[in-house]
Amino acid sequence: MRNLQFWIETNVLLILNDAPFDKRDTQLFPTAGSCADCPKRTGHNKLLFADDLGKQGDRCTDPRCYNAKLAAHVAKTVAAKPNLVQISTAYGGQKEGSPVLPRNKYTAIRDDKPKQKEDAQRPEFNVCRFATDAIITEGSDIGTIHKVCANPDCPIHHPKKASSTTANDAQFKAEQEKRRREEVIAQATGLRVLKATSDAVPVRLMKRDLLFVSERLATDLDERRLTIIFRLHGIGKAHGNTESPEKLLASFLRKADESTLGRILVAITVLQSAHRSNESGKALREAAEFYKVDVAAITAKVKQEFAAKDKAKATKKAAPKSPAKIAQKAAAA
Repeated sequence: MRNLQFWIETNVLLILNDAPFDKRDTQLFPTAGSCADCPKRTGHNKLLFADDLGKQGDRCTDPRCYNAKLAAHVAKTVAAKPNLVQISTAYGGQKEGSPVLPRNKYTAIRDDKPKQKEDAQRPEFNVCRFATDAIITEGSDIGTIHKVCANPDCPIHHPKKASSTTANDAQFKAEQEKRRREEVIAQATGLRVLKATSDAVPVRLMKRDLLFVSERLATDLDERRLTIIFRLHGIGKAHGNTESPEKLLASFLRKADESTLGRILVAITVLQSAHRSNESGKALREAAEFYKVDVAAITAKVKQEFAAKDKAKATKKAAPKSPAKIAQKAAAA
């Protein structure tokens, strides 16, 4: 019922105060005449629509007539001002042969004042020398006039993009590589911090207690977190071993000492806590702080190691090839 009521208010009971055309014009749509004298508006029957009149005023109950007047108003306005830009509130490509510009082909200039100083620098709050009046002929608010900039060369509303596709591709690849490198360093740092945190766990419980808890917690680990535990403690499959990771971990736990079991318990707790809260960084930071792990020192060391690897890789790439390798490559060709 709420959906039906909304549809009626949007498509049937049209607010006359929002109409862009002159409601008293009898010649706009001669067969309908003036809206002021129309018996189809809610204000004509105040007994029936008394509750509605106080909210948004008079409404038209004949959408067909309303849309006909709207179309006539647009046609009349465009005919009077042939240079008036026609725009749409919908995004997409411009239809072939259509004078209507889609939303992504222009910038609407706002006539209200910015609420914050930072907003004053935004393009939509600035008027340029290319600004012109435009009428909406498609989408919502049809028939209303707005100030827009539709010039693609405007430095304020349409700043030029890099002309070189190659330069854009290179920049995109460089940014991707930078993000990938940051993720790798963050993962390596997190792994080191988790290991240092679990190494700081003292022996408290008896071995049977630690084994009981660790075996049951390990059953909740998914493949990714199980892989992390394997990397932390060097658990790997022997050549030709067909046992599942779960069985390998269970076998490792039964042979582990109390100290190793305690460290595994803390590592699993951190991993599971991060999984439940979707904040892996927070869970790891709290654990590191509790066990007084120097996160900054580990982070710096990991970055130094990666920098050394990059330097070695660059040196190897720049080193000249030996004559023997060049001759061997030429013979193969």
